[in-house]
Amino acid sequence: MSNTPHTLGDEFPGQLDAIHALKARDPAFATLLRDYDDVNDKVHRAETRLDAVSEATEQALRKQRLAIKDAIAAALARAG
Repeated sequence: MSNTPHTLGDEFPGQLDAIHALKARDPAFATLLRDYDDVNDKVHRAETRLDAVSEATEQALRKQRLAIKDAIAAALARAG
């Protein structure tokens, strides 16, 4: 289990300019980014035991983060 934050820069290396450009012109994409950051923070807090959550909750948060990451990747590919 990793307790390293999964920043968008780490998850999408070399694509930060594209992320910022798409965020500026697409409100739905901007919402995806906010959702990713929110869920990612919750996962990180759970993994580092700052927040006491069950293993099932932690796993559900990881799955939610992955689904949002997939949606971000798909949006970047469409814009691409």
